[in-house]
Amino acid sequence: MSKATEIITKAKNEGRTFVTEPEAYAILEEYGVKVAPWALCDSAKTAVEEADRIGYPVVMKVVSPQIVHKTEFGAVKVNISSPQKVEEAYFQLMGSALDHEGVEVTGILVSKMLKGLEIIVGSTRDPQFGPLLMFGLGGVFVEVFKDVSYRIAPLEEIDVDEMLSELKGNKLIHGFRGMEGVNIEDLKRVLISISTLLTDLQDIAEMDLNPIFGNSTGVRVADARIILG
Repeated sequence: MSKATEIITKAKNEGRTFVTEPEAYAILEEYGVKVAPWALCDSAKTAVEEADRIGYPVVMKVVSPQIVHKTEFGAVKVNISSPQKVEEAYFQLMGSALDHEGVEVTGILVSKMLKGLEIIVGSTRDPQFGPLLMFGLGGVFVEVFKDVSYRIAPLEEIDVDEMLSELKGNKLIHGFRGMEGVNIEDLKRVLISISTLLTDLQDIAEMDLNPIFGNSTGVRVADARIILG
């Protein structure tokens, strides 16, 4: 049994309809999809040590089997730039989460705050056709312009080429007026890997990778949500 299958089986056996973010990262990494450097911490001291190792600034998030949407619980802090602020954020996040009845905290996720062009990848599972993959530019582009493209998984390179060409913001991905472009080969590899993951793991009903940051060195996921069917 693969690590991804073990994670999903464990979550379902515990009665969960989603995997935690560290579990989602582990699933992605098994399929060769890079994520932001991260560590799951169980103390303020460990959080400081890991933030020092990862490098500032960092993002900190509560990890809990009961929390899917972290922002609604005040369970995310961004742009944390020093050991003192990491320690403060750790206790604030723990306190905020434990104020909610029935919330069990697994730990605090510390991850590198990334830079680059924001990209979004999502999926839903159609009962007839299987996983439908969405790809587009993130941030304001998806909120205002709905600049996304869809394909049924699994994808081949020609599908990814077509999806890229369909985006209105295609020029931004390749670099526009001095802006740093995205490593296209790495982006293609990541999209194909994600489509393979969705095809293999039939228990994944929905997936939301938002944001993914892309630059000339490659593509990394900064936030991941996986819902089980």
